[in-house]
Amino acid sequence: MIGFIWKHGEEDKLKKTVGYLGPKGTFTKLAVDTAFNGELSKGFDTIPECIDAVEHDDIDIGVVPLENAIEGTVHLTVDYLVHQVRLPIHAEIVVPIEQHLLAHPNFSGNLTEIKEIHSHSHAIAQCHQYLHQNLPNASLNFTSSTGKAAEIVGEKERPIVAIGNKLAAKEYGLQISKENIHDYPNNHTRFAVLAKESDTININHPSIGDKTSLLITMPSDHAGALHQVLSAFAWRKMNLSKIESRPMKTGLGNYFFIIDVDQPFDDVLFPSVKAELAALGCEVTVLGSYPVYEMSV
Repeated sequence: MIGFIWKHGEEDKLKKTVGYLGPKGTFTKLAVDTAFNGELSKGFDTIPECIDAVEHDDIDIGVVPLENAIEGTVHLTVDYLVHQVRLPIHAEIVVPIEQHLLAHPNFSGNLTEIKEIHSHSHAIAQCHQYLHQNLPNASLNFTSSTGKAAEIVGEKERPIVAIGNKLAAKEYGLQISKENIHDYPNNHTRFAVLAKESDTININHPSIGDKTSLLITMPSDHAGALHQVLSAFAWRKMNLSKIESRPMKTGLGNYFFIIDVDQPFDDVLFPSVKAELAALGCEVTVLGSYPVYEMSV
């Protein structure tokens, strides 16, 4: 087995170790528990630490948040995978996001008593209207994860609350003061499953489709450049589910593009796209071609 070995008997040695953005109680942990039932798991304080652990063979698989339906792309994940550690994406897990107001078990339930709100910046942004209308005088405190926020609230009895999920409430012995405080229904987060080898991935759920993620850089910024790139996909009737630009970090005006194509990589269409774009002076890198799994939690 590659990577981190947990010494809990011969049976555990056969299992893969799945890293996630921790601590316990995060939505990433919820995704891991749902997709990798029975596998060993290890939490990390930050997204880069989790990705680095896969790169250094400390764990076999890393699961990191990639995009939220409300807040958009998790730029730290994308930028780290592009600029620092180029690990392939082998699967995508889509999980529904339900945000709850979590309080100490002895909390009276009177929202006017609340002085502080703790959570990840994305979670707080997803509940902006509820917080504005119901807790306008409470200060906002950003944490590295929703699980960390729940841990803080559970440490001692204080007039503070966390925004998180039911798993966090269970893990840290908190009461759910108010359910479903997110501003928009149908909120989901995409999680990228990273590994050095595809044979380490074993998700026992039916997939809902396949996707290929491409990194495209252009030689220079000129009129019609993006149109030329998109045309290479359009006339081949290849559906693009996402197009996003990110700075190359080499100077103002220099960008790369992340493009998601709703089909698996093949031996005909994708090579011809790459050849056409190469003729335009573009560089094309396949970040991953992978199945997509939608989980109910």
